[in-house]
Amino acid sequence: MKSFAELPLLEPLQRAVREEGYTVPTPIQAQSIIPLLEGKDLLGCAQTGTGKTAAFTLPLLQKLATPKVQAMRNAPRALILAPTRELAAQIRESIRTYGKYLHITSTVIFGGVGQQNQVNAINRGVDILVATPGRLLDLIGQGHLRLNRVEFFVLDEADRMLDMGFIHDIRKIILKLPAKRQSLFFSATLEPKVIALAKTLVHDPVHVSVTPETPTVEKTVQSVYFVDGHKKDMLLVKLVSDPAFKRVIVFTQMKHIANKVAAMLTQAGIRAEAIHGNKSQTARIATLEAFRRGKVHVLVATDLAARGIDVDGITQVINYELPNEPETYIHRIGRTARAGAEGQAISFCSASERGILHAIERLIHKQITVVHGHEFHSEAAMNSTCTSARSFRPNSRGRRSGFGGQGGSGHHFGRRSGEKRSSGARFKRRY
Repeated sequence: MKSFAELPLLEPLQRAVREEGYTVPTPIQAQSIIPLLEGKDLLGCAQTGTGKTAAFTLPLLQKLATPKVQAMRNAPRALILAPTRELAAQIRESIRTYGKYLHITSTVIFGGVGQQNQVNAINRGVDILVATPGRLLDLIGQGHLRLNRVEFFVLDEADRMLDMGFIHDIRKIILKLPAKRQSLFFSATLEPKVIALAKTLVHDPVHVSVTPETPTVEKTVQSVYFVDGHKKDMLLVKLVSDPAFKRVIVFTQMKHIANKVAAMLTQAGIRAEAIHGNKSQTARIATLEAFRRGKVHVLVATDLAARGIDVDGITQVINYELPNEPETYIHRIGRTARAGAEGQAISFCSASERGILHAIERLIHKQITVVHGHEFHSEAAMNSTCTSARSFRPNSRGRRSGFGGQGGSGHHFGRRSGEKRSSGARFKRRY
């Protein structure tokens, strides 16, 4: 399949896809969308970054729109289960993006925040509910939510669900779903325990398996600065003031942090602008054009806003905050080193982010270079867990030697026995 135009999608969906700049379906989209439109269950083996969210979101939106049924209070027609609040929020944002020309309602619920706004949204009635398991069961237990009307059920990143200790919660949720439904099951791996769970969900499914994209960007030189959180601003100003930092994207997790960082850089005399979902489309286009023309030196972006950024000549990507989803790191650093050019990917890592860095290194099968000897270096952050990155020191002239120059290699430490179980328990309480 060579283009989205060949897919039997409604015109409002085709329009939304075109506006996002999507022209050719990814392999998982090409293999999944038509069977899902036909009402078949699906068992997909695919990692984040393969396009799987659009692969299930587009047909789900179409089936809910044809015919459109009035949304009922407290009883969604579709349920999408995700392991983390970040992924749940991203899925909901994709639903809003692809479904913006349809009258399909959606909301997202997860733990760690007050529930009243989430309860209010459910009470108004939604077609699609995106949820993490813990908060979903909490609201069901309080009588705010029923699953007896669910026609479409999506379990995303099932292997992570199991690793994080959600198996019992998932089984409880499955028991509350109607027997007659269309079920979609996605996992990055198909280990025996994952297959066993899939058998309880899908019936005579279409099997789709795609090879993930190569989890490295070969021409991107990657490095990490260990720094205490309150010193990140000073380190950022120091770096982007270097003339070698010509066109820079700085990534944050949250919109308000992007605003704060952009304002801080502006106050320091650096031309910076923030781009995120709270900005109007007109404002985002204007900011991108200024960045493309060199009028803006540093673009501070959230991950969702960065999806539409296609600017050549980006010399550095800086992770002011590491992403909670390791796969997101790959997408971030892919913004540089394009068209045969080299690029640098620099990450700031505080003590609380050390575990995320370790997960990223496992995913990319690469030990990220540690930059020692800078004035904001934090031994506490570096030693908060087992150090797994090789390191180097500034050269004799006092400059950073190439962001990836040679240095002494460190040791790579694996997960200790039982660590995954305890980590899962912590995640379960959070989500």
